[in-house]
Amino acid sequence: MKQFITAFFSLLMLFACTEKTIKKAKQQETNTDSIFLLESKWQNQEGKEILLKDLKGKNLVVVMIFTRCQTACPLLVGDMKKVKAKITEKQLKNTSLVFISVDPENDTPEVLKKYAQQHNIYGEPWILLRSDVESTREFANVLAVKYKKISPIVFSHSNIISVFNKNGEMVSQEEGTVNAEAIAKTVNELN
Repeated sequence: MKQFITAFFSLLMLFACTEKTIKKAKQQETNTDSIFLLESKWQNQEGKEILLKDLKGKNLVVVMIFTRCQTACPLLVGDMKKVKAKITEKQLKNTSLVFISVDPENDTPEVLKKYAQQHNIYGEPWILLRSDVESTREFANVLAVKYKKISPIVFSHSNIISVFNKNGEMVSQEEGTVNAEAIAKTVNELN
């Protein structure tokens, strides 16, 4: 009888450990914290339609701007350039620097492309994206970025740069005056 009880508890422990391992693996497969679960459609500066999950496999440094901005956005573009300069060459190959427009009605792919060329943020690793108003609002909510149209051509918006790992999980955010070195350090430490 004692052997039966010992065997029973051994099997029970084995089952419990196996069940925990399976549950942990399933949680990793269906991570609900990933931006790649958003099903919104986006257009890049070339007019190519993508889903956010198409960016999977690279670390992302993301900021929301609009091309007609004359105040904070040029500073954010400068901050992103500083971040790029501090990311190691090896890690830069595994990283995309992404600008998301809060003004999709104006910021067409053609406008984004021209903006990218004018500000020397054209080509790898730079990506400029736009979507519809609803998808843009959804993405802003995920980032905790607040924005509001205050005139036909001006938006008030949060100045936040977010870092995502290759699985689309947010690993850090910097708000206000951005510490480019801290953001680059975060990116450089990612797999």
